[in-house]
Amino acid sequence: MLYQVHIGDLVPKDNFYRNLDKALNLSYLYKATRHYYGGEGQESIDPVVFFKICLVGYLNNISSDRRLIEYCSDSLAIRLYLKYDIDEQLPWHSTISRTRQLYGEEVFRSLFKEVLRLCVEKGMVSGRRQAMDSAFIKANASMESLLEKEVLEDADKYADELAQNSEQEVKPSVTAEKKKQIEARQSSQEKRTKDIPGADSEKAKFLSNATHYSPTDPDARISTKPGKPRNLNFFGQLSVDTSHHVITGACADFANKRDSQCLEKLCDQTLENLQENDIKMLELLADTGYSSGTVLHYLEQKGLNAWIPNFGQFTPDREGFIYNKEQNQYECQRGNRAILPFKNIRTDSKGYTRHIYRSNESVCKSCPHKTECCGEKTKFKKIEQSEHHDIYMKNHEKRIKNERYAARMSRLRSATVEPVLGALINFMGMKRVNARGIAAAEKHVLMASLCYNLKKLLKFKPRNVETVAIKVQVRIENLAEKFSYVFFACFGSFSAEISPCFSVLKNLQRKLPLLKRVDSRSDFTDYAKNKIIMTIMWWLCNRHIFVCAGHYYLGKRQ
Repeated sequence: MLYQVHIGDLVPKDNFYRNLDKALNLSYLYKATRHYYGGEGQESIDPVVFFKICLVGYLNNISSDRRLIEYCSDSLAIRLYLKYDIDEQLPWHSTISRTRQLYGEEVFRSLFKEVLRLCVEKGMVSGRRQAMDSAFIKANASMESLLEKEVLEDADKYADELAQNSEQEVKPSVTAEKKKQIEARQSSQEKRTKDIPGADSEKAKFLSNATHYSPTDPDARISTKPGKPRNLNFFGQLSVDTSHHVITGACADFANKRDSQCLEKLCDQTLENLQENDIKMLELLADTGYSSGTVLHYLEQKGLNAWIPNFGQFTPDREGFIYNKEQNQYECQRGNRAILPFKNIRTDSKGYTRHIYRSNESVCKSCPHKTECCGEKTKFKKIEQSEHHDIYMKNHEKRIKNERYAARMSRLRSATVEPVLGALINFMGMKRVNARGIAAAEKHVLMASLCYNLKKLLKFKPRNVETVAIKVQVRIENLAEKFSYVFFACFGSFSAEISPCFSVLKNLQRKLPLLKRVDSRSDFTDYAKNKIIMTIMWWLCNRHIFVCAGHYYLGKRQ
C-alpha cells in the first residue's frame, strides 16, 4: 500500500519550532554572508540552514556537532523548521564546523542585535538599569597540553629575532626576571603544601600564564576560582536588563584579565545595542570585581550612575590620621603629631599605582605610639594611597548617603544577572567552547545569549495587570446595571424623574482611568480625585432615588 504523508501534517500546529520560524526571520543573512562565498565550485550550505542548526544546538544544550546533526535528523519538527524533507540528508557535521570558522563575528553579532530588537518591540527591555557579571567558559584544550615558554636573557635580542622571523611561527617566551619570580613562588608553595598528600605530583605544581602556554589553543588562559581546580578558560561577560532579564550585551575575553579590565568593552557594546533601539541607559550595577579607578572615571564620563562597591583594599579613613588635600599630606592626630608629606609614586607587581606618604624618623622615634603605629623595627610611618583615591572616596560617600538604595541595587544585581549566567552555563551550552581561539569564544557567547533571549521572547506574554481602579470600576458598573434593572421593574412609573441620576452615574464611570502598573503617579492622583467625586455623586443620586421611591410608595397608600 502507498501512503501520501506530508511532514507538515505530522508536526503539531503549536510546536515550538513552528513558533520560532514565525517569530525570527533570517532571510537577511543571505545579504550579510554574500561576501563569504564565491561564484564557482560546489554549492555550500545555506546560511539560514546553518544558523537554524546552531540555534537548535544551543536551545537543546548540545555542544557536539556530530550529536547535533544526529539530533536534527531524528526530529520531524526540526526537519520542518530547516525545510528538509524526510528523505533528504542534512549537512555533514564538518560543514557546520568549517562554516562557523568562515563567518566573521559581525554576522553573529547582527543576529544577536536582531533578536534584541524583537525583544524591545515586545516591551521586554526598559534600558534604565543594566546588571553586569562574568563567568569562566572552559576552553577546548587540556591542562596536560601546556608547554613551558622559552626563557630569554635579553629582550632586545628577542625583538631582533622576532623581526627576522616574522613570517615564521615564534615560540612564546618569558623574560629571565619573570621566570625567577615564578620559581620563587613555586618553591614557596611547595613548602606550604609539602605535608599534603599528592602535593608533590606534577599536576599539583603551580603553573602560570607567564611561564606556560597551550599550543592547542594559544588564546586560552590558566585561571581558577576559590575552591575550584585550575583550567584553561575564557572569560564570558554579560549585561542583563533588570526589567525582564533580557541580555543586552555579551562578549568574550581572555581569562587572565580582571573584570574591571573587561567592563569598558562590554559597556560600549551595551550602549551601542540600546542606542540602536532608541533606549537610554541610566544605571549600571556590578560587583566588587569591576571596581577600579579607571572604570569609575570611564562611567563618570559616560554619564552613567554606577552602583559598584569599592574593592576590598580601599580604606576611606586612616585611624589616627587626617588627609590634608590642599597640602597633599597626612597629619597624625596622636603623640608627636607627625606630618607625612608626599614622597613618590610606585607601581606594584600587579600594575597598581600608589602614592607614598612618609614621616620623618626623628619625629616618630620618640612617639609613645610608635610600636603600635609603625612596628618594632620600622622607625617611620608610611601610608600608601591609590592614585584614584578621590574617585574612590566620591563613590564611597555616594553609597553611604544612599545606603538603603545601594543595598537594594546589590540585591537586584544578584537576582538579575546570576540566574541568567546559571541558565546559560547549565542549559544553553555556554559551559564549554567547542572550537578554539578567542574569536570562536566570542561567537559562542553571542549564540548562547541570543538563544536565551529568543526563548524568553517566545514565552513572553505582556502582563495587563488589573489594579484596584479597574476592579472598582467593573464592580460599580455591574452594581449600577443590576440595580437599574430591579428598580425600573418595581418603580417604572416615575422613571422619567430619576433617569438623569443614572446618566450621571454612567458618565462618572467612563471618567475612571484604566490604570496599569506602569502608569505614572499623576494618573493615580487623577483617579483618586475622580473616585472621591464619584462617591459623593453616587450618594446624592442614591438619596434622590430613594426619596422619589418614598414619595411614590406614600402616594400609592393614600
